[in-house]
Amino acid sequence: MTDADAFLETVQEENQTALSRLGSSKSLYADTGGDIDTEPVLEATADAEHAAWETFEGWADDEDDEAAREAFATTAEEERGHFETVVDHLENEEYDPQEVPTLHEYLRGLESTTERVGAFIGRILASKRSKDQVVGYFVGDADPQTAGVFREFGDDLDEQLERAETVLEAVCEDDEDWSHAEEAASGAIEAAYGEYVENLESMGANPKPVC
Repeated sequence: MTDADAFLETVQEENQTALSRLGSSKSLYADTGGDIDTEPVLEATADAEHAAWETFEGWADDEDDEAAREAFATTAEEERGHFETVVDHLENEEYDPQEVPTLHEYLRGLESTTERVGAFIGRILASKRSKDQVVGYFVGDADPQTAGVFREFGDDLDEQLERAETVLEAVCEDDEDWSHAEEAASGAIEAAYGEYVENLESMGANPKPVC
């Protein structure tokens, strides 16, 4: 593997099934415990944004590589802004997220720069799928203004991906680095998918799409 584009293509191909299901209509059902309504959707989104803010802020605090540290710090600020925006829409300034998604538990266990940057990309790929479903919910709920807000979150994810790819090429010096980054990216997607499956199965739902 020689560049970030090849890396991205490989990660997406190897995790095609998981990413496809994370982008299915069952994604919100899993995230909200089967209660697909505005408040539960916003709360699930707030939990995810808050966890991302804390994850990337923590990474930035103890990262030695300057480029990676700056990327994580910038992302933490974006995610903090996302969380505050969602809380505004919840109209509950006292909302205090209690749940840390399995994806972020996985991310917080990573220590090397190459693993973190690889997993950063995996997290973005998984999050883009869930954000699309949130946008779809508000479009279907005839709330184009809120749908537009979450489209902007998706635009931020696109910028985060460009940022991550740039850093990845800077920190991966050999094939071993690329391999560790790829494993971490797949690990992040697998963590998100594993929670998706667990949540659906706990409600008696089939995580596989209905054909």
